[in-house]
Parts: sequence; structure tokens; C-alpha cells
Amino acid sequence: MDPLNEREKTILHNIVHSYIQTAIPVGSRFIAKRRDIGLSPATIRNVMSDLEFLGYIDHPHTSAGRVPTDKGYRFYVNELMEIDELSQKDQSSIQTVLQGNFETDDILKIASKILGTISHQLSVVTAPQMTSGIFEKLELLQMSSTRLLVIISIRSGLVKTIMMEIHSEIARTKLDHVARLLNERLSGLSLKEIRDTFAERIRDYQNEESGLIRLFIESVDKLFDENRKEKIHIGGTTNIISQPEFDNAKNFKSVIELMDNEDIIIHVLENGDAKDGGANVTIGEETKIEHLKDFSVVTKTYTVGDVAGTIGVLGPKRMEYSKMIPLVDFVASTISDLFERRIQ
Repeated sequence: MDPLNEREKTILHNIVHSYIQTAIPVGSRFIAKRRDIGLSPATIRNVMSDLEFLGYIDHPHTSAGRVPTDKGYRFYVNELMEIDELSQKDQSSIQTVLQGNFETDDILKIASKILGTISHQLSVVTAPQMTSGIFEKLELLQMSSTRLLVIISIRSGLVKTIMMEIHSEIARTKLDHVARLLNERLSGLSLKEIRDTFAERIRDYQNEESGLIRLFIESVDKLFDENRKEKIHIGGTTNIISQPEFDNAKNFKSVIELMDNEDIIIHVLENGDAKDGGANVTIGEETKIEHLKDFSVVTKTYTVGDVAGTIGVLGPKRMEYSKMIPLVDFVASTISDLFERRIQ
């Protein structure tokens, strides 16, 4: 990015901060009224012209006021913004609602709701990516003469269940034999490794008389992969459409289409985590997705043993990043701590 002098930084900070708070394009006279600025409207207009030339701000239509561009928001987030502390009230609310003895999916669903309520944005939580988990054991339970329940446990304490159709009833001894064989061959591998090498690992048993091994080979993706679209929890839908941006019919339609397209949301969340483990901010066209060019996303990974999921908020580029970052970070950390205690 182009280096900015202190005066330019001050003006840009005021433009971004004011626009985030009001959703109204910011003019030079508005900034000049601040006592700590100490600059005339004419001087401020000159600085704003320079910032616009450099691509940090723009002016919509014929308005005299300026609004931040993606580049302006990025500079603000990286260089100018001071992160707020999450209030004790919000911290207590989050911890209280998540402390119940809930199942994993219920915890994630509740987390998405409380995150949406506090952030006033669209909140999204994806379930842990089971494919990176380490296989611990497999159990087989015959539910009827034609239905078999496969229970796969991984070291983090998570469990995956799959109902499979079979041709006829299979003796308990044969089910136990197949389960024992698979547990011996697959122990210590990730589900992804199992999915990719399953046929090779049990090649010498593929003609086993019950037909279960052959069925498992044919169903390897169903057993050891996951449908990510079934593992996403979205909250805050009412909150986000109340934002001023969505008074515009085009923007309203855009966010509704976005909420219907879970593939896009999952892609952005799971490809946006920061390399240093902190919360990550993706702004507008940085998402490289046309549907999201008017949105920003704040994401953070949470962990469940050796597997991880993602939590995030998605909203207008005008979102309060200084509040969203600590909020997302705290919810992710709370979920990780909660699961860690359960594993121990």
C-alpha cells in the first residue's frame, strides 16, 4: 500500500470510523468540527482529494461526502484501528449459554445464535472437519434386517454415524469380525487417509463372505468423508437485513441469495483463517467471490482435539471491525475450551 503521512492517516481514520457509525458519506465540514483535528475544511478537502487519488476513499454519485474503498478499509484494519475489549456482560452471556450439557451440534447452533445476536451480523459456525480427525474405532449395529448403523469414533471424542442399506441380516459374530478387522487395519489413520487408501488396506478381505467389506469399499466416501453443507449453522439473519445497506432492494436480494448459497459461505469461512491463529478479516473483493464484493467476513478457527471448525460473522463492509474481531475470537476460544474440558 502507498505510505500515508500522519495527516492523511488522521483524515482516513475519521472517514472510516464515521462512516462505520453512521452509514452516511463523510464530508470535510463534518471532520473539521472535531476539536482534535485542528484543520480547516479546505485543508481537509485537499487531503481527501489525495486519499481519493490514492484509492483509499471514493465519493458515491454526486455526494460531496466520501466513503472508504476496500483499500481504505484494509488500511484502517491493519494500521489505524484499535481493538476494543469485549464487555464483561457479553463475555458472561456467551459463557452462560454455552455451559449446558449439550451435544456438539447443539453447542455450535447455540454459538451461532448468540454470535448473531451480539454482532447484529450474519453469524456462521461450521462443524469440525472430521476428515482430519484420527480414527479410534468403528462399531456396527444391525438396526433391522436391511439397515446397518456404522458408528465411527475419532480421538477428539467426536462420533460420526451412518445408516447403510444391506441386502439381508448378518450374524452378530460376522459383524464383530468385520469391525475387529477394520479397527486393526485403520487405527491411527486420519479419516482422509482412510478414504484415500481404504481399498488397498483391506484388499485381501474384499471378498469376505458377508459382503460388508465390498459394501464399505463402494461406500467409502459416505463413510469417511463428510457433507459440509449439513454441518453449518447460521444465525442473525434478521439482524443483518436490518442494516441500512439493505434498504436498497438490490442489496437485500443479494444477501438473501447469499444465505441460500451455503457453498459460498463455507468456502469463505474455511479459506479465510489467519496464519498466526488470530481472527482473520476478509474485505469485499478480497473474497474473490462476486456475491461477496459488498461484504466483509471475520473468521476464527476453534478446535476439538485434533480437528477444527470455523466460526465467523459476515456483514456489510461498514461493520465495526474493532468489535467483531474480539467477539469472534472470544466465542471461538470459549468453544475450544469447552470441548477441551470434555475431552479431558
